[in-house]
Amino acid sequence: MDVDLRLVRYFMVVAEYGNFGRAATALHLAQPSLSRQIQRLEAQVGVRLFDRSPQGSSLTEAGRAFLPRARVLLREAEEAARAARAAVRPRTVTVGCGEGLVITACTQELRRRHPEVRVRARHLDWRDTRALAEGRVDALVAYRPLPFPAGDFRVTTLHEEPRVLVTSSSHPLAHEEAVGLRALSDEELVSCVSTPVVWSTPRPVGDRPAPPPPSADDSYEDKLELVATGHCVALFPAGDRRAAVREGIALVPVIDADPCEVVLATRADDPNPLLGSLEEVARALLGPDSWREGALPVC
Repeated sequence: MDVDLRLVRYFMVVAEYGNFGRAATALHLAQPSLSRQIQRLEAQVGVRLFDRSPQGSSLTEAGRAFLPRARVLLREAEEAARAARAAVRPRTVTVGCGEGLVITACTQELRRRHPEVRVRARHLDWRDTRALAEGRVDALVAYRPLPFPAGDFRVTTLHEEPRVLVTSSSHPLAHEEAVGLRALSDEELVSCVSTPVVWSTPRPVGDRPAPPPPSADDSYEDKLELVATGHCVALFPAGDRRAAVREGIALVPVIDADPCEVVLATRADDPNPLLGSLEEVARALLGPDSWREGALPVC
């Protein structure tokens, strides 16, 4: 049986208004024309859908049974049309990048493999916890811990990195070839809940009192300033080279700290066909040894 969706929509409007005259006005149709269209639908379905009277119209038992299915029919038709339109739009993929990571080689290779695709990189700070869930990025390359629960996401491990001690160049450990965590036993180390960086509680330096501990609103640069002035130290992933460009900062490999994990996260139900290619590229270019370029040797 072929049911005209236009007639189904007319049926929905008449059912909503309960009156052919008001429904015809809403549809910008003449009332006799609307009445004929509903009769056509009733002929297609094979049952009477409305009881008509001078006071208005009401759904028959068959009409009441048809109404919820009609809603579903129209909704699914609209969804099918949206899916068809989406399939012919230019394909795009936006790759989010967490702080301290560089994905340039990854996005360039994805563009080379898919020249017809628009590939965009978006750098996110640790406060932007909803970018992947809200669809502002299609994938996220980041360090664990992820800034969101991982239950609704597909998470692929790309590589692990050791850690480095980030300290002022005047710190007693600044010129060591490598250190162990025992050398930091006097430091009160505090792990971040949404980044892999570990900061120490600020301490006095000489006759300078300890500054207040950093707050959640303090930027990365604010915290690094405390390191440069000798008031605290930090443990960074070895591949995070942001501190290396600062004067007065020393980076020393740490030999026995737990490594940092770099992952690729995507939405578990995302049908974007480019994500499989992105994962392949990320595994190849952000794999086990990728962090070593420009990083300190770890003894």
